[in-house]
Amino acid sequence: MLVDDHEIVLEGLRDVLVGAGDFEVVGQASDGQMAVEMASDLHPDVVVMDLIMPVKNGIDSCREIMDELPNTRVLVLTMSTEQDAVVDSLAAGATGYLQKVCGRQEFLSAVRGVAAGEYRIPNDALRRVLAGVRSAPRPSGGSTLDSITVREREMLALFARGRSYAQIGEARGIRPVTVRNAIYSIQRKLGFANKQELVFWAVQNGLVDGGSEAP
Repeated sequence: MLVDDHEIVLEGLRDVLVGAGDFEVVGQASDGQMAVEMASDLHPDVVVMDLIMPVKNGIDSCREIMDELPNTRVLVLTMSTEQDAVVDSLAAGATGYLQKVCGRQEFLSAVRGVAAGEYRIPNDALRRVLAGVRSAPRPSGGSTLDSITVREREMLALFARGRSYAQIGEARGIRPVTVRNAIYSIQRKLGFANKQELVFWAVQNGLVDGGSEAP
């Protein structure tokens, strides 16, 4: 499913995907609210989502889609170069992030990778994000790693690396909705207002670099 507020972009992306021969475009949405409603009806395998859209932005749309459809993958495709956009996208549950200046083959490779459950974000963008998060002031939770259990640390480490609820659930042998509830519980326990602060905290406390991988 394609989401962008520019018709010419939607048609161009559709032509690229259909022309590749191994994709079916099941829907096109021109604003964030339409994207959420359409995804709820269509249950697409992958949503290619712009961030800056009318009615509801891509971050909020991504979060709502992932909450309702944890097995759907979201690939953010945007013009934004801001590191906050990458962090916000991953915290909302996106599995991939690309800028619109990417080439046809890079785009197709990213869609195929995301569809297969891979985590796709350019290495240079990831390095910028991690560097910025580590040097940023710590969010106002004031908690330490001792505040959460080993199991919660492992789950949060996967979430902070951009794994979806479905991927974490599969790795841990639990349902995606259980993962979602656990992440909300960790957020409340640590006292953070949103998932972006939670991801910042995880990175600054070394969970992304040193957290346990799922078996």
